[in-house]
Amino acid sequence: MILDIRNLSKTYSNGVQALKDVSLTISQGMFGLLGPNGAGKSSLMRTIATLQEADSGSVTLGTIDVLKQKEEVRKVLGYLPQEFGLYPKIDAITLLDHLAVLKGIGNAKQRKELVETLLHKTNLWGARNKNLGGYSGGMKQRFGIAQALLANPKLIIVDEPTAGLDPAERNRFLNLLSELGENTIVILSTHIVDDVKELCTDMAIINKGEVLYKGNPLDAIADVNGKVWKKRITKSELEAHKQNHQVISERLISGKPEIRVFSTTQPDSSFEAVEADLEDVYFTHIFSTQKEAVAV
Repeated sequence: MILDIRNLSKTYSNGVQALKDVSLTISQGMFGLLGPNGAGKSSLMRTIATLQEADSGSVTLGTIDVLKQKEEVRKVLGYLPQEFGLYPKIDAITLLDHLAVLKGIGNAKQRKELVETLLHKTNLWGARNKNLGGYSGGMKQRFGIAQALLANPKLIIVDEPTAGLDPAERNRFLNLLSELGENTIVILSTHIVDDVKELCTDMAIINKGEVLYKGNPLDAIADVNGKVWKKRITKSELEAHKQNHQVISERLISGKPEIRVFSTTQPDSSFEAVEADLEDVYFTHIFSTQKEAVAV
């Protein structure tokens, strides 16, 4: 099954253009959607999930017209938004069973088997009788995936799923997503580059409602490899370097800035070549759009 997005646009009533002629083709597997906060990722996800209308464009999932056949989409969709509510005084097995009823799974035996399978799959079986209010952040996210899988979805959308998770919980959650991506279209919307690097075979970078890049993460890294340079500088030198070079990122190392610069040739002998990574790809594309906005 293929998710095909063509020329999708959305402007809110306050005048903010959240999506600008977005076109993407997404196949089965893990697809990473990278972008800073406010880039338009959530607007795109909400539109695909039938939670808001688009102004123009089309979205198809196989033979389903996503923008017109909303009920058909919801039958095959699993959605985990960035923030979702849980009943804190209800245990996991009771709430998951209730949600299964709402999904139309009326057979009690079938429902029991499904709920137990999902709790095992998400590693929550041991906490099945614990009230959800006592769950950690990672456990709540895994419960969110369990409820998203109730309908045996063909498309799963997860929006910023690892924000705020500790490293152990993040690894558990990413491993679960990776398993799901073997047989389903999974869209991982995030601003965390490492999540995409570790999981996705295809990706897009979006900013200010526009798609800046679409392709394989390894190919994206290869495109900028040999064009990224680093240099340790003083804080007082930072602004001058930003004026004279395409500084794509900066970080403090032992209290002293280290900058990474994108350039097709070595800026000068004080710069050292570095092996590019996906973060360099991300910042290079984001910097380009910011530079264009300033020029305009």
